[in-house]
Amino acid sequence: MTTPNSPSKTVQVSVVLPAYNEVDYLQPAVEKTMQALNEFADSYEIVIAEDGSTDGTAERAEELTQQYPCVRHIHREKRLGRGTALNNAFKQSIGEVLVYMDLDLATDLNYLKPLVEAITVEGYDFSTGSRMLSESKAERTFSRGISSKTYNFLVRHMLGSKLRDHQCGFKAFKREPLMELLDEVEATHWFWDTEIMVRAHRHGFRIKEIAVEWKSGKDTKVNLFKDSWNMFWQIMGLWWNLKIKKK
Repeated sequence: MTTPNSPSKTVQVSVVLPAYNEVDYLQPAVEKTMQALNEFADSYEIVIAEDGSTDGTAERAEELTQQYPCVRHIHREKRLGRGTALNNAFKQSIGEVLVYMDLDLATDLNYLKPLVEAITVEGYDFSTGSRMLSESKAERTFSRGISSKTYNFLVRHMLGSKLRDHQCGFKAFKREPLMELLDEVEATHWFWDTEIMVRAHRHGFRIKEIAVEWKSGKDTKVNLFKDSWNMFWQIMGLWWNLKIKKK
């Protein structure tokens, strides 16, 4: 049985912020994340995983590294996808607990402490925000709500996951279990969240879902029809790999 860390132990937390053309949101997100971490974390870094931006995000990220010693910037000249950016950033992070959240801060940062403490205090391997629990409060359009419920239903029934919400961009990981999984994950973009959770479940890692307050970002980069269709085929592809190829 996993033994929780002692509350007196200093645990290094790395928070990864994936960024693509987010110049207007970057600095507020970094500063609000720092404020939230200062309330409970003794040691932390914020890693901007910037993925081939063309709008000045890379330059703003460099400015923030000069302004705040806790901020690091990982730059890609060419956009390779959100999932690839996360994989690369996690491998370069130094934390014992690795966190990522979407830069629009759609999930209320009051939930960052319980997200991290699910690992450091309660002893879980992974923790994830969930918009689908009865206690959660999620604001989004009717069409996106239906799409999300359908998607998560398919993931649970086709891929064997027990989670209610796979795609919430608000997750924390114990370092060692995550490193075991990263090279197995093939998804390079939005499907990364689902694949990492499905593979974690299949490996027997302990996962906690946390009810959160969540508001859809005004400038979301998700194309409802196109991305839903692409992710359906990625569910089918992962099902083939796990059930047929026994990967």
